[in-house]
Formats: sequence, C-alpha cells, structure tokens
Amino acid sequence: MLAHLISEGGLSLSEFPNGRVCRFGLVRCRSCQGAGFIPRIPAMAGKEKIQSESATILPWIFVALTAITLLLYMPSLKGDFVNYDDPDYVTANVEVQKGLTGESIRWAFTTGHASNWHPLTWLSHMVDYQLYELKPAGHHATNLILHTANVLLLFWVLWRSTKNVWPSAVVAALFAWHPLHVESVAWISERKDVLSAFFWLLTMWAYAEHVRGLKESGKKTMLFYGLSLMTFALGLLSKPMLVTLPFVLLLLDYWPLNRLSLESKSAWPRLMVEKVPFFLLAFADSVTTFLVQKKGGAVSSLESIALGERIANAFVSYLRYVGKMVWPENLSILYPHPHPAKWPILLVIASVVFVLGMSAAAVVWGRKQRYLFVGWFWFLGTMVPVIGLVQVGIQAMADRYSYIPHIGLFIVLAWGVPEMLASWKQRMEVLVLTTTMALIACLALTLNQEKYWCDSVTLFTHATRVTKNNYLAYNNLGHWLDNQGKPDEALANYQKSIEINPNYDEAQNNIGYVLAKKGKPEEAIPYYFSSLRLNPNRAEVHNNLGNAYADLGKLDEAIREYQAALKINTNYAEAYNGIGISLAKKGDLAGATRWLSDAIRLNPKNVSSHSNLGNVYAMQGKFDLAAIEYKLVLKQNPDDALTHNNLANLLSEQGKLDEAIGEYRSALKLKADNPEANYNLGLALLRQNKRDEARQHFNEALRLRPNYPEAQRQLGGL
Repeated sequence: MLAHLISEGGLSLSEFPNGRVCRFGLVRCRSCQGAGFIPRIPAMAGKEKIQSESATILPWIFVALTAITLLLYMPSLKGDFVNYDDPDYVTANVEVQKGLTGESIRWAFTTGHASNWHPLTWLSHMVDYQLYELKPAGHHATNLILHTANVLLLFWVLWRSTKNVWPSAVVAALFAWHPLHVESVAWISERKDVLSAFFWLLTMWAYAEHVRGLKESGKKTMLFYGLSLMTFALGLLSKPMLVTLPFVLLLLDYWPLNRLSLESKSAWPRLMVEKVPFFLLAFADSVTTFLVQKKGGAVSSLESIALGERIANAFVSYLRYVGKMVWPENLSILYPHPHPAKWPILLVIASVVFVLGMSAAAVVWGRKQRYLFVGWFWFLGTMVPVIGLVQVGIQAMADRYSYIPHIGLFIVLAWGVPEMLASWKQRMEVLVLTTTMALIACLALTLNQEKYWCDSVTLFTHATRVTKNNYLAYNNLGHWLDNQGKPDEALANYQKSIEINPNYDEAQNNIGYVLAKKGKPEEAIPYYFSSLRLNPNRAEVHNNLGNAYADLGKLDEAIREYQAALKINTNYAEAYNGIGISLAKKGDLAGATRWLSDAIRLNPKNVSSHSNLGNVYAMQGKFDLAAIEYKLVLKQNPDDALTHNNLANLLSEQGKLDEAIGEYRSALKLKADNPEANYNLGLALLRQNKRDEARQHFNEALRLRPNYPEAQRQLGGL
C-alpha cells in the first residue's frame, strides 16, 4: 500500500497543460508549484480511477490508524494520577469534584485556577469525575479517545485538502505514534492538549470545506465559515495555544488550498479580511490568558529571566524540538530552564544559524515546494506561544508543546522525502522500507515511554536519570515519599531540590510541611517564610504557616495567615477550617461554628472540617449535631480511629453505653495503641459493672502511657 506514496497525485494530467515530462518518465507540474511529481496516467486512469482507489483504501487506513493507536496506548489506561498538575486539575480540585453543577460551571468560566483560563477543559474534567470519580482509567480513556479522534481528523483534513492518500496517512501515523506525544496522551492534566487539538482540527476541516464551497459556489460555504469560527472559539476555551491558528489558516491558503502565492499580492487583502474574526478572538484570548497567568504568578519577570536569555533559549529549543522529533531519546516530563546558567554560546549560534537557515530555505524552495514553506512555518509559528519569549513556568521546553507544532514537520517529511527520492530507480522500495522502519521505531519507543507514566515515582525517577539538575523531579519524588510515610527520605529529596535551585519556592514549602508533620513547627516556619519571600501569592503556604503558628499556640498569628490565604483564594476551604479551629481554641465556639460550616460549604468532602465541627458541637453540648458530623466523617473514612473514639464519647455521654462500647472497640481495632480509647472503653465497661474487663483496659492505657493519672486513679478505685 505504501507504494502509492508518490504515485497518487489525485488529479489527471489533462488538468496540467503546463506540465513537462522529466527524463524519469514523470511529469513535473509547474502550475501547481510544488504538488510533487506525478506519473503518467492514461486518460482512462485519471481522476476517476484515483478516486475509486482512494474510496477502496480509505476505510482500511481509518481502521488501521484507529486500531493501532488504541492498542498502542492501552497500557496508559493502567496508569495512576501523578503528583504534578493532576492535584490541581482533578485529585485535589474541590470544584471539579462537584461534577457538573450550576456552581461548578460558573467557576469554570470565571476562575484563573492553575494560572490558566480554559473553561472547556475544566468542564471535561468535571464530566470525567462525574462518570469515574477518582478512578484514573476513565480519565485516561477520555484522553485516548480524543487523541484517536485527532488522528483520524488529521488524516481526513489532509486527504480532503490534498487528495494525496499516503502522505496524509503517514502524517497522521507519525502524529499518532510519535513518542513525543506520549506526554499529551498519558498525562491526565494534559486534557487541554488533546481537547484543544480536536477543535483545532475541526476548525481546519470546516475552513477547508468553506473554501471548497467558495470554489464550487455552494450554498453551504457561510455555514462552514461560521462553524470554523465556532470550533475555533471552543478550542480557545480549551487551551490558549490555539491563538496561532489564524496564521495557520493563512498558510493553508497558500498550500494546499492554493488561494494565494508569494508573488501575487492581490489575494492578500481579501484573505486577511476573512481572518479578522479569528484574529479578534485570538487577541481577546491572549490578553485574558496573559492577565490570568500574570495574576497567578506563572509569568516570569524580565528581572528574573532577561530577554536575551529568553531569545537564546527559544532558538536552542527550536533546534532541540527538531532533534527530539528525529531522535527522541531521554524524554522527560520536565526539561529545566538553565537560568541562572546560560546555554553554551556555540550551541546558541548553531541554533540561530539552523533556524534562520531553514527559514530562508523554506522561503526560497517554498515557492515551488509549497508544502515545505507551510510545514516549516507551521512548526515555527505554532511554537511561538510556548517557546519562552513570555516565560510561563520553569521549563525550557516540553514534549507536550510539540503536539500540534510537529504536524508541520511531519508534513515536510511526508511530502518532501518522496520528492527527494523521485529520481531514484528503487525509490518505491526505499520509501516503503524507510517509512515502515520509522513507524515501527515510533511504536516501539512510544511503548517504552508509556511505562514511565505508570506512577509518580517511576516518572520522576526517570526524569532525574535523563536530565541534569532537575529540581522539580526531586521535589515531586519527595512529595511521593512523604505520602508513602517516609518523611526522612522525602526531606532528603526536597533538600536536593533546593541545593540545585535555592529559589524554588515549592520545595521550601514542602520542607516546612514535613518538619511540621514531624512535630517541629518552629523549624518549619523559616522555610515557609523563604517560600513566601520567593512567591508571596501562594495561599497554600500562608495556610501552612498558619497551621505552624496554631501548633505553637500563637492563635492570633495563625488567624492572620489564614486570612492572608483567603485574600489570595477566597474559596480556600482549608483556611476557613484553620480559622474555625483557632477560634474554638480561643473559646469563640459560635464563631468557630460559622467558619467551619463555611469550610464544609466550600468542600463538603473535607472530613477534617466535619470532624472539627463535630468537636465544636460536642463542646457546646449539641451531641445530636456532633454525632451527625462524626457519622459523615465515618461514611467517607470508616477507618478513622479518632472519629470512632469521639463518636463513642458522645454516645457514652448520652447513656448509650452498648453503642459507645461498640465504637470504642472499632477505634481500638483500627489503632490498638490508643491510650485514650482504652481508658474511655474502661470507663464505659465500669459503668456496666464489667470491672475485670475495665481493669484490663485501664492497665493497657497505663502501659501505653505510664504517666496517665486518670487511669491510675480508676485502677486505685477498683
């Protein structure tokens, strides 16, 4: 089938009166300026025959692309959530976990959470949570379905626009199976990539149909124009990277739609006016995105990374993106920006020469080989929003950023290589062999890359091995270790992170968090201060600092920090919870009740807030209300030994001794070394005159806590 790669031009020779026969028996078409070499085709085997052959082969291409893509990415369905961005987007996102509600939909369109404005992406995550909750396989499946749809759309759009089946199929296959795209598919948080690409390709299709309608004077042309605008708007609501699409539509006008040429300027005004609505939408989204990212602290200032450094990194990154497309090794979830170090000057010079040289070649040769001009400037232009001139985040480049841009390079390869080999006697054999080998290599490398996305520890351990000075990878490894109950190992990784980059505020905060958990709030506080000095707009760090002050009994300072967190994020439930606890400790039970109730309103699934509100109700003697809160906690977390103990205390106060004893036993079954539960169970048994059994639990309480005067007193009375 790959033998058709050159031979299928999609048009008969009669349509090219200016064609000439080359010495290899091929016709070179001057009028189409770069459509490629087209073999002699007898009159009876012109457009009709090719269309018949296409109709036969198209379904098989669709089946092959679908089946292989789904099978290739099936291992990703077994992957877990990772601890980089997934908490922001799903696992710790209270709004997403509400599912589709009026309140959550409003939030999606008004929030700048995660320093992005992409409401449609938020809505897609809400739908997934409503369907799958926190089962990662379902979330992965949505990404895979969207990626597969993108593959088929890309093939369809290219084929409809060029009538070249095999180059279109090769571009789609490279897009589907290239290992650089694993990140966009296997990472749940990169839903924005696959979702926005879906609307990007729909926009291209609708636009091409609009152009076809203009040529054929059809009645549906304005319908398709309106559809292209609508899908473009939906794409912008999924990811702002689509702001470059209006420029790509102009490239498509040059090739394959052939509506303009570099020599003639007559068509430019009309085509530019046609794109005005697209540019207006792109401009509005660009401004919105910049403001949101600036407010979220994601945009680096020129003082932190100078313009010269950004330009140097941009040129180097262009070279690296091309290099990783050709030779995709040492792929990582993050390639750290070299700042404050700089790229070697020879590498920068080589990168500038490469980019400018390729651009000049694309302009010169692109007058005849139009696909070369379009493919190269597609790649170059669509990279602009993420190339680092406006530095967002800490990366120098990212695999996920190549998802749409590399389509341009794939076009150059799929149309250019056959033309380069057109004079070879064994060109078909060479094309079939090289194309097959390249696609098999992509499949093998993608399968290998997928295995690193199974969980956080595998992903970030791999990142530390294939990159240098990857402080984010060490930080996220520390986070995973802390969640596994290994605080000392976590601290070692966090320390490694700040050794590499002392200005990494996330690791500073995480060190403080682990120290506070280890019962060292005084040691934690300086790290929180360091984190806030580097990034004062992090509500989480203010909240953690408030917790440290509360642990030290400095309740006024704690409340001040919780309020600082709420100034940054007015819906931060944890800060409401912290203020509620602090007020309760100060004796303001009514105020505590209000703040804790607000915390629950903002996050109904926060068991800590329910437990704390239960405690406040119990302190006020509102035992029935307290019992309701404790039971809500146990419904979500039946293995919470402390809440079993607290509920048992309430039941005991109400004289429900049998129920109380049952809850105490549940608490001890979950945590046998609990002196309070043993003591409380002893009291309940004593009230039932079960003195021997009560004595056993008083003794156990004393064994666990030798200095336990209440237990000693009860034993003395027995």
